[in-house]
Amino acid sequence: MEQIFGENGSETPEPVKAQVTGELPPWLRGSLLRNGPGLFSVGESQYDHWFDGLSLIHSFTFSGGEVTYRSKFLKSDTYKKNIKADRIVVSEFGTMIYPDPCKNIFSRVFTHLSNVIPDFTDNNLINIIRYGQDYYASSEVNYMNQINPETLETVGRVNYRDHIALNLVTAHPHYDSEGNTYNMGTALMSFGRPKYVIFKVPGDASDEQSGKPALRKVEQIASIPFRSTLFPSYYHSFGMTENYIVFVEQPFKLDIVKLATAYFRGVNWGSCLKFDKDDITLFHVVNKHTGKAVSTRFYADALVVFHHINAYESDGHVVFDLISYEDSKLYEMFYMKNLKRDMGSFLEESRSSCIPDVLRFVLPLAADKEAPRGQNLVALEGETATAVMKEDGSVYCQPDFLFKGLELPGINYNFNAKKYRYFYASKMELSAHPSKIVKFDVVSRTLLEWHQENCFASEPVFVASPGAVEEDDGVILSSVISPDPNISPFMLVLDAKTFTEIARASIDANVHMDLHGLFIPAV
Repeated sequence: MEQIFGENGSETPEPVKAQVTGELPPWLRGSLLRNGPGLFSVGESQYDHWFDGLSLIHSFTFSGGEVTYRSKFLKSDTYKKNIKADRIVVSEFGTMIYPDPCKNIFSRVFTHLSNVIPDFTDNNLINIIRYGQDYYASSEVNYMNQINPETLETVGRVNYRDHIALNLVTAHPHYDSEGNTYNMGTALMSFGRPKYVIFKVPGDASDEQSGKPALRKVEQIASIPFRSTLFPSYYHSFGMTENYIVFVEQPFKLDIVKLATAYFRGVNWGSCLKFDKDDITLFHVVNKHTGKAVSTRFYADALVVFHHINAYESDGHVVFDLISYEDSKLYEMFYMKNLKRDMGSFLEESRSSCIPDVLRFVLPLAADKEAPRGQNLVALEGETATAVMKEDGSVYCQPDFLFKGLELPGINYNFNAKKYRYFYASKMELSAHPSKIVKFDVVSRTLLEWHQENCFASEPVFVASPGAVEEDDGVILSSVISPDPNISPFMLVLDAKTFTEIARASIDANVHMDLHGLFIPAV
């Protein structure tokens, strides 16, 4: 596994033409941009966690039945400082770089405690996101780096805090049909009680002539106070329906005091996250037009969620599907020391809790507080998830189990916030990374599968055919790599209906394992 996860990647700054076998659809035009960690050591220093590697962005451009590939390291301030020093000098989530021990210890402690929330890295290695017509490499901190989607050059760093007071922001926003972008962030230090903030950036916010970031037109929609002031929920994504934002406040929590004193304690930021198995999970449903939250207190048993699949409204209910874990051990799996071990043994030690469940929750929006206690309020035909009125007027939600072992979900985004039938995902088994991708039918609970021996496929991305009406009319794109030197990296293209291969584009270049990305259609 270290061959897949631990080796340093390299840039391919000039476009390389791929060798295509099969036949690409003539309508497939645009670029798939992908982001992920690509540099795991600088000089003699090495990162401790796979999620800490320096961002390496790559693009696969489709035009006229051909594919070209290129990749470039994100030239963040973090990257520049590390390369100049020829060692890692900026702390990451799982790798803490401590100040020079020769410096006065009292000065060091005062410096870090006076800046209660640390100045995070700008190594934006998780996703590619859009605000207005600006594209950014993004992670989960207050910094983003704008990129040129054609050349992959780094345009410059943007600080959310110059426009909205946030310390942490998700790398998984949502987009509506008008081009507006919705996202969520956490304000750890703000006037009054710390809070979660929902915001919107209008689709027409970009101004090419001024060069000012689209974020300057950000609009705060709503805020949600922390349930526990010093222990806010961690969250990686959220759900969105036509009219609501669905936020899962989970018992996977950030210890703010520990975060603020991490340097002094000699611990990394990753250790400041803790899962409280005895706590509950709260579901907040916020009207994205009025900013008002549904007053009913919806809750469920403790769970950990990173990725939402989809959410929609149906007959007075909000239905949302997500990927759920029973604890937070998944993050531990990606420490480099664990990736060097046998993954089957690690997962066995973890009681296989790193293998997730696909769950569906159903929330009755107009829950009658006078309803008989113990009554299931879900009235949607065919749904087996329950929402039971409790003595205190809160509603206890139990999910419908859909499937086990699927992650990195994606849908036909034309069906985002709508009732849907299919999603595409990676299949997690007893290995460090899934080697299979699947199409899952949420109605029949069946799946179609693609795999090739000794190959590792990235998150599948759906691209719809022009004018498509049917939900699965399109193709699936996935970047595939292998530790076998006889298998060249390739871009896999599947028919989304049948999940059969229609083409692959083999690339004579170093292609790295990535995390998330975005398909940008050709204009």
